[in-house]
Amino acid sequence: MKTYKPTTPSRRQTALPDLKKLLTRARPTKKLTSGFKRSVGRNSFGRITSRRRGAGAKRLYRDIDFKLEKRDIPFKVESIEYDPNRSGLIGLVCYKDGERRYVLLPQNVGVGDEFIISTKAKAKKGNRLPLKNIPIGTFIYNVELKPGQGAKLGRGAGTYLEIVAKDAGYVDVKMPSSEIRKISDTSWATVGEVTLPEHKLRVEGKAGRNRWRGKRPKVRGRAMNAVDHPWGGGEASGRGRRKHKKTKWGKIVDPGKKTRNPKKYSNSSIVSRRKSKRK
Repeated sequence: MKTYKPTTPSRRQTALPDLKKLLTRARPTKKLTSGFKRSVGRNSFGRITSRRRGAGAKRLYRDIDFKLEKRDIPFKVESIEYDPNRSGLIGLVCYKDGERRYVLLPQNVGVGDEFIISTKAKAKKGNRLPLKNIPIGTFIYNVELKPGQGAKLGRGAGTYLEIVAKDAGYVDVKMPSSEIRKISDTSWATVGEVTLPEHKLRVEGKAGRNRWRGKRPKVRGRAMNAVDHPWGGGEASGRGRRKHKKTKWGKIVDPGKKTRNPKKYSNSSIVSRRKSKRK
């Protein structure tokens, strides 16, 4: 982590990953980038569906290959680069046939390292193969939920999933949340862990840095008027007549209240629910 001289109160607090020691190239490959408009929490009608998101610095989109369908062709890492759209680091790789793509890199990978996507690949860091060919206890990332769908799980900085069991055409995978989920053993995954595990130790230091990242201020419900929030209005700061804790939309959020849809499509895939951190 990189700390700064306390030239200002915010600098005194700031702690960020030292990317200069990790990155090998500053500018992205032009052919693999494009402009894009972020949703900033709005749906297709322009209505806010996710609060406290918006603004932020303009970003250039890097076209990351999450499908990873080029099989049995070795590729080599040419550069390690920063991507403003995700927490992990990406790498420009060159396949033996000359094609270049961006991929999400595993930890402790350097320029010149060679990997392959194949059913016959060894279960070593950076290689991609079907879940049924990966030994129990192996850490994986870039995991498919359905065969051929592309990587959906394990894409954040420092993230990894663990294979804990295999049975009847399915593989039991332990998620970062401690939930255990069964996935088809013909789905593909990459061996290893996503780069930049120190991302969770970031201290932004000042509100402005979060604004650059597209995060807007959060206003407490108790500080609002009664018309704007179930907790708003009234004298002093007590919730008063409100018997239950509620969201802005009046949904009860009491401890122990189950909010998951009992008919959720993925219920049948969950072997063990995540352990609650609530005491």
